[in-house]
Amino acid sequence: MSERRETRAKVISGGPNVAADQLRSFLERIERLEEEKAGVADDIKEVFAEAKGTGFDPKVMRAVLKIRKQDPNERMEFETVLDTYLAALGMIDGGVSG
Repeated sequence: MSERRETRAKVISGGPNVAADQLRSFLERIERLEEEKAGVADDIKEVFAEAKGTGFDPKVMRAVLKIRKQDPNERMEFETVLDTYLAALGMIDGGVSG
């Protein structure tokens, strides 16, 4: 029997409180991490506010961050397709007018 099934069997059969203690431990760890995540999110908001205060556009900064996370080849492919669509709609030079 797998460890998961054994643990489930202990809980279902009213076995030792080991499974309940383990579950509680996991939940408490998750709660602590959620609190840390909220704190980090607040810190990020503060940095964006500071950048905005010095004249940077947070919306554009978020777009740049998203681009920086992308694989360069995937980004080039995306930009090529995007340019094709924009050109087809006449939104940039080189498109077919409809």
